[in-house]
Amino acid sequence: MFPLKDDNPTSIAPIVTWMLIAINVMVFFYQVSLGPRASQLFIYQYGAIPAVVTGEQSLPRNLATIPPLLSIFSSMFLHGGWMHLIGNMWYLWIFGNNIEEAMGGLRYLLFYLFCGFVGSLSHILSNLGSTLPSIGASGAIAGVLGAYVMLYPRARVLTLIFLGCFIRLLYIPAGFILGFWFLLQLLNGSMAGRQAGGGVAFWAHIGGFVAGALLVGLFKKREIRFFNPPRSRVGMDYD
Repeated sequence: MFPLKDDNPTSIAPIVTWMLIAINVMVFFYQVSLGPRASQLFIYQYGAIPAVVTGEQSLPRNLATIPPLLSIFSSMFLHGGWMHLIGNMWYLWIFGNNIEEAMGGLRYLLFYLFCGFVGSLSHILSNLGSTLPSIGASGAIAGVLGAYVMLYPRARVLTLIFLGCFIRLLYIPAGFILGFWFLLQLLNGSMAGRQAGGGVAFWAHIGGFVAGALLVGLFKKREIRFFNPPRSRVGMDYD
């Protein structure tokens, strides 16, 4: 299942969401412009390395440009490739505007960063001795998805579904799509265990999603209810 757009209109211009997407894209273009070797060093400089964050190891002096704790935040704006960037920004584009409207710009930004912090910390705790840098906005965006499930689980999402040779477009409730996504993270995270090699940081996704679902009540505006009924841009139901 691949979500294309949600049918959940907003009444604001999601400036913070656009800003976050723009920053991630600009950092990635800068990273790519450095060339392969310099780009790898850049990732080690600003990625969150579990063994370095916990103090078990330290970076060489030429790479230790920021305090290890700050690397948790800088790592949220780095990506490992085009597909990594596009996938993350696509989900943020679809679901971020509604959460920004529900919280207001400043609280939404703080919420995003905090969920990213929790997500990164979850990955670090599950890979304490790892010397591989963790990068990506996935933990923060997972927090946005967790908040979306709590506020708009019945919002309809236009979804591309692959069934073998058949491809269909269907409107599916957000709670089902995002709940299924979260279950996949749990399954993959439990199977991956404490990996020594590189790969997807499933526990960052899990930690960020849980943080978002639990903390949305503290960040949302008072008048915004949990489990809101579905809305539509065209004012009609879909079969």
